[in-house]
Amino acid sequence: MGQETITRAVNERYAKAVMTGEEMCCPTGYDHEDLQAFIPQAVLKVSYGCGTPVGLSTVQPGETVLDIGSGGGIDCFEASRRVGQTGRVIGIDMTDEMLALARTHAPTVAANLGYAASNVEFRKGQADAIPVEDGSVDLIVSNCVINLAPDKSNVFREMFRVVKPGGRFTISDIVADQPIPHYLLEDREKWGDCLSGALQWGAYWGNLRTAGFLGLHQVHMLPWRVIDGIHFLSVTLTGYKLPPHPPASTLRFATLQGPFRRVVDERGNEYIRGNPVSIESSTSHLLKSAPYTNHFVLSESPVTLTKEDSRWSAVFPDEAACIWEGHFALLTGPFLEVEDDDSHVFRCGDSHEICSKTLKVLRSKLYSSHFAIINRAQETISPQPGSCDVSGGCC
Repeated sequence: MGQETITRAVNERYAKAVMTGEEMCCPTGYDHEDLQAFIPQAVLKVSYGCGTPVGLSTVQPGETVLDIGSGGGIDCFEASRRVGQTGRVIGIDMTDEMLALARTHAPTVAANLGYAASNVEFRKGQADAIPVEDGSVDLIVSNCVINLAPDKSNVFREMFRVVKPGGRFTISDIVADQPIPHYLLEDREKWGDCLSGALQWGAYWGNLRTAGFLGLHQVHMLPWRVIDGIHFLSVTLTGYKLPPHPPASTLRFATLQGPFRRVVDERGNEYIRGNPVSIESSTSHLLKSAPYTNHFVLSESPVTLTKEDSRWSAVFPDEAACIWEGHFALLTGPFLEVEDDDSHVFRCGDSHEICSKTLKVLRSKLYSSHFAIINRAQETISPQPGSCDVSGGCC
């Protein structure tokens, strides 16, 4: 299907939902008991999504927030509560019926929050041509919408254009573990179900980085559906638009604390646990961002860490045989590449089959926020103890 056909089909599907109250596809995480205290029921019943990006304490008082695909306005109204009367919220949507619903109830929400006037504005527009000024937004949120856009690369470029230097995004969306085949790409119904438009996760992360975002990391990930062997996952992720010319930093060295033996950051710099590496100011600024900061010691002079240092960390595999049960691991950032203490190398965007020992490591507290785990075994299996390597040398 062409882009115009896809856009029209999605628009018609969601316009119809306003009239019928149809329950749409995605795994939502809204707390309706909390939201109904200030958001009308008419909005709540047509609220769809696969996460709660503004419910993750990312919204700060006084900020300007943009919601891409604002629908009936639920995320905008929640953001309005969080930014307070000094903040501003902009919602964009392409569906007239959704915009009318949101605009109708904006004054009621403002009154329920005790505001003199609404601080939410709803604009008609599409995700790949955002009607917002350059560098004017602190935070972009979007809830299960970007997968509906035919040209996601342009959506990510538009996001980067409108967010301020130092700003960020927190979005929830549906991704797939492999490219979507043509027979699903041509299915109008499954486009509206947030399936056919799902990008393979490697392409999703790659396109965001190509647009200019860094510090990409998983906030939450949940397996959703499996169709013909394709795994669809609900993911919430955050990324940053770092300032192009950060101030000079006196922190000239970075030492990896762990838990990985080796990592490669998003600028291509390699670090070996415990060994100091000379860094530039731009890299220092990157490593001070939220997803990196707990992994490094940043210092003015070289700092070497040994196992005896409390800052040094690792998760070692059990001394046991491997059992293969169909599990695959996906590195979700922020690093481009990591290596564990069993010499397994994981690259962001690629899926890697893992054994039971590695599964336990990746599910540990120090590793779990960096990985998504799926199981591709479609039949009952009878695994036997073995080795991670056919040569028998890995474990």
